[in-house]
Amino acid sequence: MDITPYLDDLEQRLDPAVEDQLESDWQQFLDGKFTGHVFKPKRARQAPPTVQWPAIGINDALNDYELMLVRELAGVSGQLKNGGGAMLNIRSNYGVAILPCVFGCEPFYMSDEQNTLPMATPVAGGEKAIEALVAKGVPDFMNIGWSPKVFECGRFFKKSLAPYPKLKKYVRIYHPDLQGPLDAAEVVWGSDILLAFYDNPELLTAFLTLVTETYTQFLKRWFSENPNPSDRLAAHWGLAHLGNIMLRNDSVMNISGDMYEEYVMPFDQKLLKEFGGGGIHFCGKGSHYVEHLARLEKFTALNLSQPEYNDMEKIFKNSVDVGIPILSLAPRGIPQDRDLHGLVHSW
Repeated sequence: MDITPYLDDLEQRLDPAVEDQLESDWQQFLDGKFTGHVFKPKRARQAPPTVQWPAIGINDALNDYELMLVRELAGVSGQLKNGGGAMLNIRSNYGVAILPCVFGCEPFYMSDEQNTLPMATPVAGGEKAIEALVAKGVPDFMNIGWSPKVFECGRFFKKSLAPYPKLKKYVRIYHPDLQGPLDAAEVVWGSDILLAFYDNPELLTAFLTLVTETYTQFLKRWFSENPNPSDRLAAHWGLAHLGNIMLRNDSVMNISGDMYEEYVMPFDQKLLKEFGGGGIHFCGKGSHYVEHLARLEKFTALNLSQPEYNDMEKIFKNSVDVGIPILSLAPRGIPQDRDLHGLVHSW
């Protein structure tokens, strides 16, 4: 595929003044200086495309770096076309199976019609398999599973953007989807990991320790090749946040707040400290443990997908009321008669 027309198109459409102002607006919001009710950033002007951008299926992109790049850059084009308020970013988009495949999981591909990123099947063997993984220690992730492809794709992105000064400056290459320690561990172990909270907490802790150390070494390698271009502001899914990482805690909806505090929170805390802070995402219900999140050091932003599943007053008390912004909160979850301290972002 000839990617040049798409790179040329974006380079000429990018307006540094517009992008600098948008980043400044995000920075003001994250610093707690936004004075409105809800932060809804927009670009100062729209910049329609000069070429027809193709629709590329994710399964095709998984096997072709050029298709992956154009698919990712199509999102950048959409932001410029519509004058959207998202930061411009792309990633080696291989889904949630990246870290599990390092531990021996097999990827599970969805059909082309679903156009959805693949998952992974748990390792066979139950607790004996997990014990063996713990005994082996951190895997050689640069030579296992999708990791080599993830890094090589990132290098291809950098090389492709390098001749374009505006793309190189304004389109961030953000970190791959490693989920969070418990999310990744659950994919590897399977749903029986939930029984381990009661039946084998020692093995659970040992495996979370291994996953977290592998996570740490993987991201250190990633950031050595793809450092955050800003010393303060990072972007993930187009959402700006302070710190460098975005952890996913979807699996925590299946355990109690006390279990999170005892078994999972120390590993989230380790990663936030190691990488200069960052945000935390969860789908589903999180209000049962949000008070624990609020105590994490260097926890800089909250992102939740379904406000209707949560006690939003409890969410607000443990986020915006203590200075932690909420990113991309659905309009249906925003009260009009409550002080949000200018710390809620929506669309």
